[in-house]
Amino acid sequence: MRILIVGGVAAGMSAATRAKRHNPQAEVVVFERGDYISYGACGLPYVIGGEVESFGDLIARTPERIRSEGIRVRLRHEVSGVDASDQSVTVQEAGGRARREPYDRLLLATGVSPVRPDWATPGVAGVHVLRDIPDGQALEASVKSARRAIIVGGGYIGLELAEALRARGLSVVLVERGLDVAGRILDPEYQRRVRQELERHGVDVRCGVEVQALTASHGRVTGVQTSAGLLRGDVVMVAVGVRPNVALARSAGVKLGHTGAIRVNTKQETSTEHIYAAGDNSESVQRVTRRKVHVPLGLTANRMGRVAGVNMAGGAAHFPGIVGSGIFKTFGLGVARTGLSQHEADALKLDAVSVDVESTDHAGYYADAAPIWVRLTAERGTGRLLGAQILGHPGSVKRIDVIAALLHSRGKVHDLAEVDLAYAPPFSSVWDVLLVAAGQASRAARLPRTDTTAP
Repeated sequence: MRILIVGGVAAGMSAATRAKRHNPQAEVVVFERGDYISYGACGLPYVIGGEVESFGDLIARTPERIRSEGIRVRLRHEVSGVDASDQSVTVQEAGGRARREPYDRLLLATGVSPVRPDWATPGVAGVHVLRDIPDGQALEASVKSARRAIIVGGGYIGLELAEALRARGLSVVLVERGLDVAGRILDPEYQRRVRQELERHGVDVRCGVEVQALTASHGRVTGVQTSAGLLRGDVVMVAVGVRPNVALARSAGVKLGHTGAIRVNTKQETSTEHIYAAGDNSESVQRVTRRKVHVPLGLTANRMGRVAGVNMAGGAAHFPGIVGSGIFKTFGLGVARTGLSQHEADALKLDAVSVDVESTDHAGYYADAAPIWVRLTAERGTGRLLGAQILGHPGSVKRIDVIAALLHSRGKVHDLAEVDLAYAPPFSSVWDVLLVAAGQASRAARLPRTDTTAP
């Protein structure tokens, strides 16, 4: 069996190693158009900020190690076309020579590309996106000689980079065209807390402002023209979203979903026989809503890749879907969410209710107790848990994993109220903030009290 994999990072390498493990006799070949495979792209902002020493520290496995496992790795090889009827791909080598490669099974693990608005003119020095190690190296080089940075976009990457660039001593302006930062992540009440944390650490946040053009001198950026006037900057970081790389899928006749990403089943099979897709270019099933979504995150990509690898090698595996968990920190504030926000539930016309609880992340009388805010969202009448948002000290917001586990099994708020959570004063109050929120959500959803001791 000959298995070809297009793309050599999270999903691609997970698929390659799992396929080879499941079927050692299979020939597994990975084509990667860049110079790096198997690295932690999520760590890029932390290299820029100095928490991680070098980009090399992000590399999990080298090509040499992968080859020692019997997997053929071809760097600087770009797959430019797929012929599904002939079961072959066209590969462009670094020197420009093209050749045809046949396959028995093909995996498209082509990932996503950062969105570049029309105003982000190519070729202007000092304008950056951040998706891979070369992007990070280019940004690092610009930062060394810069004093003023402009970040366009208030999502995960923009918020993490705001802290990183402030740590490097730059003045930072964050421009977001929406009403507030973290607009696609949190409900408005929690968005405001994130913005306040940014401003408390000297980030100039401009919301409701749209970038219209770059200004440049001698081929280097000098600022951006916005709907609210001119902003000066030596570095412009564009972080306005990503789009799935689906050109190869289209060339193979593979169907896309309503999100614009590749439609796959639970085996990661596409609509075209013998072709699979996995990772950031593919849709997932949201287990809370049972709808197809496109949520490009690292754990999802790795899991999809493993499933695809097993199935391509002749096994049987299924991807269970996601609940939409995400977490990040900006300065001293940890931010986590899972499932649906109230805003998202309303957009889906669900009869949802949310409760908010403010407490401390451990016993208030114990040293260094810090504020924590929890929002639980549930369905009225049924009490089905729909989602949660948590803000607080970075170490405390991993509580979100408790909610994610319950969402995965379609749990209810009274299930959360009955969970036997660990307690000691350095870690939580005797009634942890999640239990308090669960009790309030049960009442708000008009559920009968199944545990008369719940707070």
